[in-house]
Amino acid sequence: MRDNPIHSLFQVMTGQIHDQLALGEYRWLTVILAWFLFFGGLATAVHVWRRFPEQRTGHNLGVFLLRFVSAGMWYLGTLWKLPWPVAHGFKDWLTNCVTYRSFHWQANVMQVFLDHIAVVQPLVYLLEVFFAFSLAFGFAVRFTGIVASLFILNLLVGLYNDPTEWVWTYVGIMSAHGMFAADGAGRALGLDFLLPRNRVFAAGSVPARLHALAS
Repeated sequence: MRDNPIHSLFQVMTGQIHDQLALGEYRWLTVILAWFLFFGGLATAVHVWRRFPEQRTGHNLGVFLLRFVSAGMWYLGTLWKLPWPVAHGFKDWLTNCVTYRSFHWQANVMQVFLDHIAVVQPLVYLLEVFFAFSLAFGFAVRFTGIVASLFILNLLVGLYNDPTEWVWTYVGIMSAHGMFAADGAGRALGLDFLLPRNRVFAAGSVPARLHALAS
C-alpha cells in the first residue's frame, strides 16, 4: 500500500510507526514528545505572529516552516536510538562509520564510541531531542545550527565510502543547518525573538548574554 506524508504524520502522532511500536507501552512517551514539539512549536509561532506585527513577513514564515520540518527530521531520528541500552540501528550506524570512514583517525574515535555505546547512545539521543526542541520552538537556533552541522559533517566523513549512501544528502542537511545558524533562524517566529523581550533576559544580564551568543 502506497503511503503519503499526511498519513505518515498521523501515524507518528498516534504512535503507529514501526520504531514506536517496537517500544511497546513506552511508545506513548514518544507520542507525548511528538505532540509537545508539534503543537508547542506551532503555538509559539502563532503567538509571536499575532503579538508582533513586524514578524508578519514571508521571510519569517518561510524560515519557520523550514526549521519546523527539520525539527521533525531530528525527532524521527531519535526513535531508532531506542530502546536502551543499545539499539541495533544505532550500533549499525557506528559500525559503518568505522568501516567506511574517510580518515583513519576518525575510525579510531568512532571505535571508542562503539566500545562505549551504552553511554554514547543516550547522550546522542538527548542531543537529537534538543535539536528537535530547538528547531521546533526557535530556541538557541544559532548554537543548534553550528553543532548540528558538525554532527552531520561527522556522518558525511564517516559514511563517505559507504556504497549505499549518497553523501550529498548530508551536504544538503549540513548546509540547511548552517543557514539556520547564519540567519539566526530562531528569531523568525521563535523563542529567540520572544525571550529578549522578557525581563529575565534584560540587557546585560547573564541569561541575556548567553542567549545572545546562542541565538
